[in-house]
Amino acid sequence: MQNNSQTLKYIKALKRRYHNLVEGKDALITLINESEVAEQVYNSNAIENSTLSLEDTEKILLQIDLDRYINERELFEAKNLARVVEYTNKQADQRQLTQELILLLHKMLLSNIRDKIAGRFRVENEWVRVGNHIAANPLEIVGLIKTMLIDYHTDDDLNIVTRIARLHLTFEHIHPFVDGNGRIGRVINNYLLIRQGYVPINIKFIDRAQYYQAFSEFDKNHSINTMERIVALALSASYHKRLAYLENKKIIKLSNYAKENKLSHSNLLNKANRQTIEAFQEKGVWKIGVQA
Repeated sequence: MQNNSQTLKYIKALKRRYHNLVEGKDALITLINESEVAEQVYNSNAIENSTLSLEDTEKILLQIDLDRYINERELFEAKNLARVVEYTNKQADQRQLTQELILLLHKMLLSNIRDKIAGRFRVENEWVRVGNHIAANPLEIVGLIKTMLIDYHTDDDLNIVTRIARLHLTFEHIHPFVDGNGRIGRVINNYLLIRQGYVPINIKFIDRAQYYQAFSEFDKNHSINTMERIVALALSASYHKRLAYLENKKIIKLSNYAKENKLSHSNLLNKANRQTIEAFQEKGVWKIGVQA
């Protein structure tokens, strides 16, 4: 994307366009949100090394039998995370994010998977390591989460991209749970974005290397630059998709758009990845809205 200042201006402009069009379109927005649940679940679980494909995830959520065996844990991981995503979409603008709510989301996520640790933070002697980083002392977690939430709410003079990037990195650095930290952290991102009047984002599995790099940079020198870029790109793409539908555009594959306009597909893909054109992905395929 462009430099940080230009990027933030662009996102604000997208947000204004969106809010000028969204009134009276609740049914359409609900439909878009519902259609994204499987992709949200697939990507978030894949980042955590789930073997489920997007197609597997869709079948599980639609209660269609799979053509292969999957273990019970992965089955519940898909169903539970879908429940958490749907809860977030419906409740985020109704209820403030608190420590108690974070614990509720975690309980929903790990129910029938690891019930003994579901809905609670790590306790004494429950130490975890993430890469080369040893996460926070279990005895300090409650205080650190409280401070994290206070910092987020008192930093309301900062832009939303910086606030979300910093909170997400801080949450994962604390790693308050024995299991489920990444998935809950990404849910929290969307919970807060929706509460602030923005649209939800989907951090893709294909971007996992860059995503992990962001954590490494934060652990080494508290840099949030890479995570800011990830959040900004995801937010732009989410707006591009919704605006294409709200503006009644014809949605076509980017490859077809390139052929029809005699443009370089590789050049367009580069622009799509940098979000300098109004492209977005659906089921891993780059698309763009054009005037019908």
